[in-house]
Amino acid sequence: MPTKHRRHAITETPRIKEALDPLRAELKGQRLDLAELVVIGAEAKLERLRSEAEDRSELLRGLVDDLRAGKIHLDPRLADEAKRSWVSEEAFGI
Repeated sequence: MPTKHRRHAITETPRIKEALDPLRAELKGQRLDLAELVVIGAEAKLERLRSEAEDRSELLRGLVDDLRAGKIHLDPRLADEAKRSWVSEEAFGI
């Protein structure tokens, strides 16, 4: 049937079956609502990604604060070399 919405197909691989079987047992024969599971999973994944990004940002802010406060001593030449290496890697998607 034609639709404006994207369609998806899911093959129940062993990994997916392992995740769904306990839910099926709990539902005691009620139909699984895969659309609901996709929405819940997408929301959980988004929250996890945002949390991980925030954790990384906090760690970087702490590192920058420690560097500025002089708590971390490093060789400026090596720091510059590392910076150039990181910039190069980011530019090429490495």
